[in-house]
Amino acid sequence: MIYCPSINFEKLYYVNVAVREIATLLKPDKDITQNGDHFIIKTFSTVRNYNMDFVVGPEFEEDLSGTTITWDGDNLVCVQKGEFEGRGWTHWIEGDELHLVGQFSCISFNALDGIPSQV
Repeated sequence: MIYCPSINFEKLYYVNVAVREIATLLKPDKDITQNGDHFIIKTFSTVRNYNMDFVVGPEFEEDLSGTTITWDGDNLVCVQKGEFEGRGWTHWIEGDELHLVGQFSCISFNALDGIPSQV
């Protein structure tokens, strides 16, 4: 277990409580296209649409930070560099379900339940 000091989530995520509450109600759709190690992930929601086009392995520029996505077994693992270290996410498929767990330093955030937890 890693020690994690008290966290001010408003400051950590730069998002106030009301906006975070609305975000937990969103049910975004994802369209994932794969051609070998080249991926295009399109995320659609009522608030924002987002396109991510990348090749697994090399670092690329995303939102003014360097991002690297690699394979860990059958999982896609993203590490984002920038203002905060330890940011990223992991995507994997089990059956018909796409799973996403976000990572922010010593906080893990499961997209399904919206509950942050220490790791």
